[in-house]
Amino acid sequence: MTAASLTFDWFLPTTGDSRALVGGGHSVPTDLGRDGGTPDTAGRYREPDLRYLAHVARTAEDLGFDAVLTPTGTPCEDAWVVASALIPQTTRLKFLVALRPGLISPTLLAQMASTFQRISDNRLLLNVVVGGDPSEQLRFGDRVQKDGRYDRAAEFIQVFRDAFTEAGSDFTGEYYDVTDARTRQPGVVPEIYLGGSSAAAGPVTAAHTDVYLTWGEPPEAVAQKVEWIRKLAEDEGRKVRFGVRLHSITRDRSEDAWQVANDMLAGLDPAAVAKAQETLAASESEGQRRMRELHGGTFDRGDAHSLEVHPGLWAGVGLMRSGAGTALVGSHTEAADLIEQYAAVGIEEFVMSGYPHVEEAYWFAEGVLPILRRRGLVT
Repeated sequence: MTAASLTFDWFLPTTGDSRALVGGGHSVPTDLGRDGGTPDTAGRYREPDLRYLAHVARTAEDLGFDAVLTPTGTPCEDAWVVASALIPQTTRLKFLVALRPGLISPTLLAQMASTFQRISDNRLLLNVVVGGDPSEQLRFGDRVQKDGRYDRAAEFIQVFRDAFTEAGSDFTGEYYDVTDARTRQPGVVPEIYLGGSSAAAGPVTAAHTDVYLTWGEPPEAVAQKVEWIRKLAEDEGRKVRFGVRLHSITRDRSEDAWQVANDMLAGLDPAAVAKAQETLAASESEGQRRMRELHGGTFDRGDAHSLEVHPGLWAGVGLMRSGAGTALVGSHTEAADLIEQYAAVGIEEFVMSGYPHVEEAYWFAEGVLPILRRRGLVT
């Protein structure tokens, strides 16, 4: 069933921004220079300083996006610091702040989140990321194995939520042991998002979170995930909403959008792609494996369509970027058609991005959203 009104969010590029697939977003570091780019792309890198990130945030707000995803990871500027700094730069925009359980006390997080809610007028959302890169987990001193990280996340979310109540939280589990965990004063608990494709992710999502967020696989694969999580949630007596994380390259004409994708491929060095894929292959993330499976690590620099894994869904972003690796590519109408396909299988929220993040926000908001409004999918 198609949702009555879809929600659209944007992305804060806290690792930097670019017109290319290298030097921005979550591009995997290579030895080709500071921004991982070629001489042609290096001069177009945008530093993720506060002035630029505020520009992206204000653009997203002005164009009607509901929230911005603020990512986590060592390549990024800290999500909490950035989001907090952008509160006075915006008035309505929400901040979907990514965080890793295990790197912070759930009680301390509740205190931070409660404070953020008060000073922002309840504009905080939380994206729980258990982590899939073994080297990054060790960088933070986290030696808990993958399935254990999901078990820990379940305990973490329970303590966090209970800390917002009048009674507070007394909890003893495998990972946390707290007494009278509470915030300064009860407030609005931020909605919690979680993504994961492995078996361990399902029960945690169904029992503890508000939104299941998947990376942009073809609609038929996303439909299977939606049914999986929906059934688990029903068994828990709960309902979970569903979101998808995608990039966007849309233009007035389909051929113009595909030309942008071709230009991105033309700027890639096959050696850099091979190195990036070697790094991504070491990830423990099932979602990352599925992203890599879509493109296979090979590409034709002159044929972006060779990486089209579903009509209008392009896997080229995942050649150099960790995490979400697919993009809507085509005319605004074609992008709206694909969004409608996702909505038909249960997706209600779309977390979008594009290179660069200011310009692509305009293309999407001024090109795609009006079509969706005319179709009654966006209010």
